[in-house]
Amino acid sequence: MGKEKKDTKTTLLLCTGPKVPFPSSSVFSPRSLWLFLLFFFFVFIGSLGQLRAQSGLASGAASYYDRGRAYMAQENWYAAAESLLECVRLNPAHAEGTAALAGCYYELGEFDQALSWVRRARTLARSSMPLANLEAAVLTALGHLEQAQVIITDILSREPYNLEALFAGAELDVARGRSGDAVIRYREAARRFPDDRRLLLSLALVLCSLGDEEGARPYIERALLQHREDYRVYYYAAYIDAKAGRLSQAISYAEQALDYKPGYKPARALLASLRYRSGQFEEAAALADQAIAENRGDTAAWYLKGMSYISLGRKNDAMNILSQASGIDPNDEFIRSALEDLIIGNTKAEDPLRSRWASWHFNRARDFRSRNLTDQALFEYRRGLRLNPYAGDRWEYAEILRLQGYLARYLEELRFMRSLNLNNPAIDDAIEAYDALLADALYRRWDVDPVEIAKRHWKVAVFSIASQSAFYHAEAGSVGSAYIRDLLVHDRNIAVPGLVLKQPSFSAAFRTAREEGADYFLIVTVSENERDLSLKGELFVGRTGSPAASFYTYRTGDDRLRNASRGLVDQLSAALPFRAELILRRSSQGLIDKGHADGVKSETEYDVVKKGQPVIRNEGIGLVYSPEDVVGKLRIERTDEEVSMGLLTRTGFFDRIGIGDEIILQKEQPADNPPDAMADPELRSLLRGLSSPPFLFSSNRT
Repeated sequence: MGKEKKDTKTTLLLCTGPKVPFPSSSVFSPRSLWLFLLFFFFVFIGSLGQLRAQSGLASGAASYYDRGRAYMAQENWYAAAESLLECVRLNPAHAEGTAALAGCYYELGEFDQALSWVRRARTLARSSMPLANLEAAVLTALGHLEQAQVIITDILSREPYNLEALFAGAELDVARGRSGDAVIRYREAARRFPDDRRLLLSLALVLCSLGDEEGARPYIERALLQHREDYRVYYYAAYIDAKAGRLSQAISYAEQALDYKPGYKPARALLASLRYRSGQFEEAAALADQAIAENRGDTAAWYLKGMSYISLGRKNDAMNILSQASGIDPNDEFIRSALEDLIIGNTKAEDPLRSRWASWHFNRARDFRSRNLTDQALFEYRRGLRLNPYAGDRWEYAEILRLQGYLARYLEELRFMRSLNLNNPAIDDAIEAYDALLADALYRRWDVDPVEIAKRHWKVAVFSIASQSAFYHAEAGSVGSAYIRDLLVHDRNIAVPGLVLKQPSFSAAFRTAREEGADYFLIVTVSENERDLSLKGELFVGRTGSPAASFYTYRTGDDRLRNASRGLVDQLSAALPFRAELILRRSSQGLIDKGHADGVKSETEYDVVKKGQPVIRNEGIGLVYSPEDVVGKLRIERTDEEVSMGLLTRTGFFDRIGIGDEIILQKEQPADNPPDAMADPELRSLLRGLSSPPFLFSSNRT
């Protein structure tokens, strides 16, 4: 009997393991055995439930992933992102869902978020080339070009003919402003993939951006022939025809894109812009209304509707529309500029509406001033005073001039304010104080009035060309050229005639500038997308129409139109040679009408050229005169804010220096930027939309 008990105990120990010994015979009972077995039963059931729960989560994640992919196929990015977020919440290791979510954010333009998700996806699928390509595309969109280059180089070193990497490399070339290199890369890829829709359209778009509309035409025609039912092909065909000025054909293609995919927003926006450019303003406004009905925050549609109403002569309605649009996005510079120009042209200076809109600029100016951003503050004060010249905020503007050391201009502003009957004892006290302070100023010692003698020695007309219309904001070129003209008004060396900004063609701009007697004329082109903006200013000689120089600026973020315009104006001002006039002479001393506010410095030596002899170069920037026309030299001894005095030295035996002679400083001009030296935001946006990540549309994108 004892032996049997011992064997039973040994057997149970072998079954259960040493860590959970079976109760000894002294405590063993049927009830305890039953409880022990029941415990193991519940442990088994719990483990089985956990396995089933994990299986259910995996099944749910897969379901959300499939749903998300279905939404992506419909280009419903918001719904797709919602489903995919739930997918990765249920299964954080779901590589495909994480990758697709990165693609969704890329399509939505949320590139920071896309980068976070694509890097997470790459940790789950380290060998995935599509994900590597997507990361390169996201980095390019974010402007991290060197990081993108490293990834693309690595992919091509492994797979020299990886089509997606070739696309990513071409987009990187465009982002660097090397569109010519992108064309070469696309053409090399097209030899291997001659029927690829994206290659054909990309080649057409880049060639079109370089001004080669005829070279782009065969590629878009081949795409239309081989992809007859693809609405995107018709959309891009409409865009390219619009760039070439073939508006009726562009309208037809845009309508075909909408036939194949009704409600396709890019095609509808393009069609509205084309209707506007074709003079079909009622139809353009109706299309804008459709967009607004779907999305009240579509400021581009509000803007187009307002511009259409302006063209229809419905100025008051246009003011209301643009006011609403500005309320939706107060920082949209195109909307605000169009509205302000409309207010200035259709209201009296005393109208309260002017004061209301001017106050926005004055508030911004004070904010910039509080952060010591003086140049930005000056710009805003000037924009505000353009709307409301009688505003008491002029006092603050004058104070900035004083702090910058422009005391004569400060005194002029004070006297202007007193002429407006602004009864302020502080103004009277300041006038008296600074009048006394400037008693020994150079212009007073020579008994001249700087306001009367001020002369602008360069005459530059500013235009935009109607056929170069941007597509995100209609009339963007006109708005950009208006900004630049307003800035040039405050340049002491450049006179800007008040000519019609929007010219129908280059020849019309040339004729207008020549008849006005302009030294040069500047044609402004705007390229933009939702985030970025570039300005190109092409300068031509007013007398001959020959190219003189090209200027480029690129800005992103808030105030990009203002900052880009300022950058272009700075380039133009720096490119023009210094030019002044000898206004008085006392023996060997001469007084000229430019001072340190114009960049005059002591000890600088200038040519004194016989009056009327310098002429504008036939091509390029500069003045031409013969050595015989140089009648002397002027070495600056003292500079004042408005005028400068120097020592005159004659050239030759006879003293031929006279009042009215020109004071010129010739300098070497820097080499012009190459034609593709500036990235084209509009082109980048179009290519980005065309080249969506490959795994998103593997079934219908080739």
